[in-house]
Amino acid sequence: MKESKPDAIRNVAVLSYGGAGKTTLIEALLCATGTIPQMGSVAAGTAAMDFEPEEHHRKHSLQTSLCQVAWNETALNLLDSPGTPSFQAEARQAAHIANAALWVFNAGVGVKTEMEKVWEYAASRPLPSLLFISALDKDGTSWEKAIEEIEKTLEIKTVPLSIPIGKNAALEGVVDLVSGEAFRYAADGSGKRQKIEIPAVMSGEVEAARKKLMEGAAESDDQLLEKYLGDGTLTAAEILKGLKAGVISRGLFPVLCGSGVKNIGVTELLNAVVSILPSPVESANASPVQATKGDGKEPVVLPVDGAAPFAAYVFKTLIDPFMGRLNYIRVYSGSLAADAGFLNSTRNTKEKGGRLFHGVGKKYTPIEKAVAGDIVAIAKLKDTQTGDTLAGEHAAVHIPKPPLGRPLMSFALEPKSKADVEKVSLGLHKLVEEDPSLEFLRNAETHEMILSAMGQLHVDVAFEKLKRKYGIEVNVHTPKVPYKETIRKTASAQGKYKKQTGGHGQYGDTWLKLEPLKRGGGFEFVNEIVGGAIPRNFIPAVEKGVVEALHDGVLGGFPVVDIRVTLYDGSYHDVDSSEMSFKIAASMGFKKAIEQASPVLLEPIMTVEVGTPDEFMGAVIGDLNSRRGRIQDTIPKAHGTTIKAAVPLAEMLKYAPVLNSLTGGRGTYSMDFSTYEEVPRELVAKVLEEHKTAKTAAVH
Repeated sequence: MKESKPDAIRNVAVLSYGGAGKTTLIEALLCATGTIPQMGSVAAGTAAMDFEPEEHHRKHSLQTSLCQVAWNETALNLLDSPGTPSFQAEARQAAHIANAALWVFNAGVGVKTEMEKVWEYAASRPLPSLLFISALDKDGTSWEKAIEEIEKTLEIKTVPLSIPIGKNAALEGVVDLVSGEAFRYAADGSGKRQKIEIPAVMSGEVEAARKKLMEGAAESDDQLLEKYLGDGTLTAAEILKGLKAGVISRGLFPVLCGSGVKNIGVTELLNAVVSILPSPVESANASPVQATKGDGKEPVVLPVDGAAPFAAYVFKTLIDPFMGRLNYIRVYSGSLAADAGFLNSTRNTKEKGGRLFHGVGKKYTPIEKAVAGDIVAIAKLKDTQTGDTLAGEHAAVHIPKPPLGRPLMSFALEPKSKADVEKVSLGLHKLVEEDPSLEFLRNAETHEMILSAMGQLHVDVAFEKLKRKYGIEVNVHTPKVPYKETIRKTASAQGKYKKQTGGHGQYGDTWLKLEPLKRGGGFEFVNEIVGGAIPRNFIPAVEKGVVEALHDGVLGGFPVVDIRVTLYDGSYHDVDSSEMSFKIAASMGFKKAIEQASPVLLEPIMTVEVGTPDEFMGAVIGDLNSRRGRIQDTIPKAHGTTIKAAVPLAEMLKYAPVLNSLTGGRGTYSMDFSTYEEVPRELVAKVLEEHKTAKTAAVH
């Protein structure tokens, strides 16, 4: 593809639910534009956009793929995004950098609830949108019913741009309502079309649809409305002018129709993308791109101008077996030549630059220059990751990231071969680079490697990639709850260590007082030794002995927190005392005292926010109560209610599938750590027994 001008670019995120037919429709567009000789198939694993083995196995898109084609002297950058809920972070990144959205609906399915979150995010941008109803060649489908459901569920006003000729298996073409012409599509799936007469039986339907289209276009522009009211009609150019105004304001949602599998209706779709959806220039005029200067405080508007300072956002990272690391970037301002250096503003590091590519799936075409508004892949950057901002070396800016949401499910993992421990860590860090909605960490308290993801499928795919790309297999289990221990009352005890082994012996004598602190108080050590009962040089050893003892509480061996330890007396020996003897004595005294101080078990409490449609609110609240949750607030929202609650982490480890079941997949939740609280007395024995059993199993 030759170098484009900003006003001749369309950046479009292709969005919907899983199974809507997005990838099949893009395959049809590729064929219709002559980019590929014939259509591939998602089911057969030959679609250009689904090229990962995991996508072939599951027959679903699992990542955003870039499709760049030319139509009517315009460069179309189509972002084929996954619709599966586990991978909606990919869809958000695509919507974040796009100037418009193409929503695909399967006529036999209608509107699925799993697209609600992406729809709400696109509305918040706000993204101008086109709608395409596909699969009208399938039995039992209805164009009219699909439109009715879309308008009712999404609460939008639609206008038709095309209507189908023929129903179900007899679908053969469409009527282009803008031009008023009818076209029959080739039966070979090539996307070629032939102009025909509008079937006589459709004349009334076409007339009513064109009237609705012209009325919608006229209402978006006062001059057009005046002309329409006077003349009763609009030209094709006037219709397109009004549609573009209505689409940019999101007052109108034009709808096209056809079949991705049969490649019917795609020419009308391509024409609509070019003539109705905004270019990066038009998008910036309607809603300027906001960034901040290098200090992160002063706002700055990024002009869509090739002569302005360079600024781009990295929305995807891919580690390709042949190309190496590829970063996909959206250029917002200025231009970038191949192999030209620039600044990574996010990390404040210089990058030497690399080769630039346009892409269709996994096929890449080298280009010499990327201009404002363009989307390109750049090879082999050293420090750049998804979410970073790239800029000119003397014009640092920061482009905001989209909110991706926290992972909902966590799993502890260990390699099947102990020799692979470091390989697992390295491999997972690379997977997180490709997919920032994954989180990987080593829990310092439980000593486990924890992978957190957006759902079960997300985790399964991550482990499949780990095996395929890095040859590593892992065992997976539910992560341990990081329990802690503390005390309820004050207690004192002596810790005395005396040992004679010939020659110099060992002697340390400490008296310690333990007191509870407020929750979250941590640990305090107080030295109240007076009169030299213990020499000053041994005091740090006493504190060190106490700190080490804190790691292993008396109930279940959990860390001890929220405690003050005071050293108030002791004795020493001129010859036999040493740092080691006082460290051991302090540990002994601490363990004696804590047993007398009413030790209790603490568990982490999470602040949980659950979003649910109103009809499921009672079931969700009942379930949270059964999990020892305390409901703190219910907040009405546009499409449901948000429930805030405090819930023990132990009760939330397997919550995601339960919430999906309760809400038919429409519920969402997030949680963050809040505080530690005492485990109810009736549950302590069970927790300790399970912990003991797990430790025994680990030993064997």
